[in-house]
Amino acid sequence: MRTPGLGMVTIGQAPRADLAADVEPWLGGLTRYEHGALDEDVFDGERGEAARSALAPDPGEPPLVSRLRDGTSVLLGHRALAPRMRDAVARCEQDGAAATLLLCTGNFSPVPARRPVLYAEPLVQHGVRALAGEDPVGIVCPLPAQREDVERRWSGLLPGPVRVEPSDPYAPDAPARAAAAARRLAEAGSRWVVLDCIGYTETMRRAADTAGRPVLLARALAIRLAAEAAHAAAAVAP
Repeated sequence: MRTPGLGMVTIGQAPRADLAADVEPWLGGLTRYEHGALDEDVFDGERGEAARSALAPDPGEPPLVSRLRDGTSVLLGHRALAPRMRDAVARCEQDGAAATLLLCTGNFSPVPARRPVLYAEPLVQHGVRALAGEDPVGIVCPLPAQREDVERRWSGLLPGPVRVEPSDPYAPDAPARAAAAARRLAEAGSRWVVLDCIGYTETMRRAADTAGRPVLLARALAIRLAAEAAHAAAAVAP
């Protein structure tokens, strides 16, 4: 019998090499069962072009971005992801996950499952609200095209002022970009900085610390809370 653990579904491809070093200390002994929504998709040659086209956001839809196995990134839309995410959650449950976390801070409809499915966006957003209170909060998101949507969603939740700056977590110079975005937010008056994408790493958080503001990392908030839920769910599972 496999050890109960936490399922982790990326909207890109698993395994996420950029997650491993950060995640293990947060799991509290849980086994990590990782699957990707795009694990069965091919991104080479003509098939890759067709896959990117099929997965692209609908016109006017704020894009999502995630990492592929080869380290490159891909732009995604919610509609094409929905059935792939459902399949990835099912694979996590087959592995023995007591609960599964969707590793994306985008806004998703509920995914059918037999065990608890946890969503990174509300875990991160409500954690930030509890910590920051009415202070001005600066949000770092991956893409300029996401800026308006991210500002709208966070402003609807946080009582204080919200500012947003883009910084690509998959760029070769991602830590420097995160630091520059955090400095712009600090200079504009933000008291807290949130790296609002699972793609931002602890290395990027340390770089953003140079802005002189407390920096909250989405992957840390989501995974720590999800691990607590998985421990609880495993304790009462039949």
